[in-house]
Amino acid sequence: MNATAGAPGERVGPGSLRSRVSAARRAGYRRLQTYLIVGFQAGLAAALSWLVAREVLGNTEPTFAPAAAVGVIAASLGSRARRTLELVAGVVLGIGAGDLLIRLFGTGPWQTGVIVFLAITLALLVRGTGALVTQAGGTAVLIATLTPTAPDLELPRTLNALVGGAVGLFVVLVLLPINPLRTVRRAADPALDLFAREMTASAEALADGDIGRAKEVLSRMRAAEPELDRLSEVVTAADEVVRLSPVRWRRRRALRAYRGGVEHMERAFRNSRGLVRRIVTTLHDEEPVPADLPAAVEHLGEAVRLLHREFLATREPVQARERALHAVREAGAACRQGLGFSGTIVVSQLRTAVNDLLRATGVPRDEARRLVRRAAAG
Repeated sequence: MNATAGAPGERVGPGSLRSRVSAARRAGYRRLQTYLIVGFQAGLAAALSWLVAREVLGNTEPTFAPAAAVGVIAASLGSRARRTLELVAGVVLGIGAGDLLIRLFGTGPWQTGVIVFLAITLALLVRGTGALVTQAGGTAVLIATLTPTAPDLELPRTLNALVGGAVGLFVVLVLLPINPLRTVRRAADPALDLFAREMTASAEALADGDIGRAKEVLSRMRAAEPELDRLSEVVTAADEVVRLSPVRWRRRRALRAYRGGVEHMERAFRNSRGLVRRIVTTLHDEEPVPADLPAAVEHLGEAVRLLHREFLATREPVQARERALHAVREAGAACRQGLGFSGTIVVSQLRTAVNDLLRATGVPRDEARRLVRRAAAG
């Protein structure tokens, strides 16, 4: 029998399907809240870059300026400064390759192919990302095909790239920067809520000996991976803002604590997913399950729930720490009552998750380990 959720042919109950649909709806609404500002930023950046290129620089064809600005805004959150450099670098590579070969061989279909080949090869040689390679190739095509009918294309194209990139950064870092702490809290809120709920559900499945429910928990936790990725992306974006935006510099110290906490919470979640996987195996192999073991898992969920509340209330998470260590003590008691192989691994994973949870609350590494060892000893 396959003890892993999500195996081929495994049925998903109506309740599980409804919960997934509801979770997807909530996630979609949260994404809309988080990314709505991106639409405003892109619109404003496009308008400003067009005005600067057309009215200030006198460029009669400013199309690429708003395109570059929108490219910067639409870049992955937390990588906009790098994206701007890639846009400009790609344009310069494309211009350089195109101008050199046109002077040597003129224009035509085979010359266009060679120019694009050289531009993209150069971009790859400098280990450029997709944005740099695309811009280098696209610019080379324009230079090769439009030079006979539109001479002196190189300078306006480069200026447009510079204007668009600069305006895009100005908008996201000065005019409409995200609120870093609010954005991180908004992303962390559903992640912590999901973590707490799934720990409670897995504890109930373990106490009832319900392997089907335990598999459903594991399946939902696996499906939550995009939620964790999104949290990392939002934290990276917030970090970029507090480093580069003068408007948000005063948030640096506060975000540093959040950034470390989120990193450890992600580890705690992934270790807890391993815990649930071993719960499934424990139930499948019909190993002994002392009452203290599901109680320990339940208290881990309660610790996450308390951390969630204290996190939102900006309080020192004292209660969350104590509840997490209580979970370790109960798991130790379960060990002393006798566990099978997988049950022992459940306890080990729980201790690791608690260690990560303590680190997320600001406890130093060595102190977190000492507290977990002492709690495990009873």
